[in-house]
Amino acid sequence: MKTITINGQEYPCDMTMGALVRFKKETGYDVAKAADTSDMITLLWCCIVSACAAQHKEFPLSLMEFADSCSLDALGEFNDSISKQDDSKKNE
Repeated sequence: MKTITINGQEYPCDMTMGALVRFKKETGYDVAKAADTSDMITLLWCCIVSACAAQHKEFPLSLMEFADSCSLDALGEFNDSISKQDDSKKNE
């Protein structure tokens, strides 16, 4: 499981089924239709919230608080990890 540091605090981050459900509840559409930076920030937030819930760890930031605290580097690393997962699935 990947971790991400926000405001000096480390949190787990994982693409779970809960993250996908949360994304759809937040946006009204499936992650397959994610199209822009706002969607990627929302997906990253959902992945952190879901991973924290699974580990019974509190994640105190709302989506906007998270977006205000999220660096471009963190978002870029997340995008890269998603691309690597997609590439490995294509090679299976």
